[in-house]
Amino acid sequence: MVNQSQNLRGVAYLRKKLDTKRRRVLTRYKYYEMKNAVLDFGISSPPELKDWRACLGWPAKAVDTLADRLVFREFRQDNFDLNGIFQLNNPDTFFPSSVLSALIASCCFVYISPDSDGFPRLQVLDGGEATGVIDPITGLLQEGYAVLDRNDYGAANGSLAGSIKLDAYFEPFKTTYYDGAGKVLAVTKHNVPYPLLVPIINRPDAHRPFGHSRISRACMSIVGSAIRTVKRSEISAEFFSFPQKYVTGISEEADIKLDRWAAAMSSLFTITRGEESDEKPTVGQFAQQSMAPHTDQMRMWASLFSGETGLTLDDLGFPSDNPSASEAIKAAHETLRLTAARATRDFGSGFLNVGFLAACLRDNRPYLREQLYLTTPIWEPVFEPDAAALSSIGDGAMKINQAVPGYFDAERLRDITGIKPGGTV
Repeated sequence: MVNQSQNLRGVAYLRKKLDTKRRRVLTRYKYYEMKNAVLDFGISSPPELKDWRACLGWPAKAVDTLADRLVFREFRQDNFDLNGIFQLNNPDTFFPSSVLSALIASCCFVYISPDSDGFPRLQVLDGGEATGVIDPITGLLQEGYAVLDRNDYGAANGSLAGSIKLDAYFEPFKTTYYDGAGKVLAVTKHNVPYPLLVPIINRPDAHRPFGHSRISRACMSIVGSAIRTVKRSEISAEFFSFPQKYVTGISEEADIKLDRWAAAMSSLFTITRGEESDEKPTVGQFAQQSMAPHTDQMRMWASLFSGETGLTLDDLGFPSDNPSASEAIKAAHETLRLTAARATRDFGSGFLNVGFLAACLRDNRPYLREQLYLTTPIWEPVFEPDAAALSSIGDGAMKINQAVPGYFDAERLRDITGIKPGGTV
């Protein structure tokens, strides 16, 4: 339980902290939504195309491929009926939204509030809308701050000024609501020993307790280079489609004048003859450009991105010649499987914290966090087995049960296969 006499840093500190961190979160969302700006070196782009932007969906692919494999099932040994709380809070939207937001921004927050009957409501806030001071032991906040409502203006530039309509400061046993200008609107007291704002964190560590984003700096750098390659290939495609021709020996008095870029981009390139020369005009054609260098470079960036994220080249649009079997796909995604296994542990702990505080609010009792030590978050298998894998699992389970009777029951088999007893998934 949190010691109420501890020195809290206050709402002003947390507002400033959120203002600093919010810009990084918005940058990640821009990459996820393919709205990120990429530096143009200005070497190969003609002036008319300098502001033309290409986009690439690799960051979204890296996030979605992992998020779609993280399917929360239930809490096992649920002594406090946490499953009932989540079932009444639209779990089909709540869990995927929490996972997706945490993977993009490194963390998201769940705001818990009572409805008219005192039952807990759960609302997901992305990492750019909330912050706090975390307890590194429990993963719960010692104090928290969240923006609950914004105006349409002022939110896109990453600044809090002029955009907040409603925000809140969370403390143990109390939540204070403000109108965005610092004026207190209401103070709500409750019997929960922690702030009613819970972080859901992706890959936390001792140095960065609020975790790491799936869209890392390396991912953003690689995507920027790949987008420039796409732009260069688009420009080169014009030369590929219309090979340049040239004319030499034209008189300087001929009415054919081209500036530097016009000469480079035109389908006709001219070279004048000297005043004393009797050379006649000669017409020729340059060799047609090849798109192969751009394709090879894109494949290189795709290889670097796949190594950074645990995806395969097939996932990034470079399919192999032969379709892979289920086990081959699983083996190729071994890094992704390990990342998903780590994510289930991190997110499971966060969801358990949400359920713990929601149960305290529902029952109006300050339970101890240690009372939930038996409750375990259960996730669906990261990779669904195919028919051949199911047959192997069945043979293995049968042999193990012969050696250790009752070791594999319906519950254990569901954890491995994802198939619910009775034939439904």
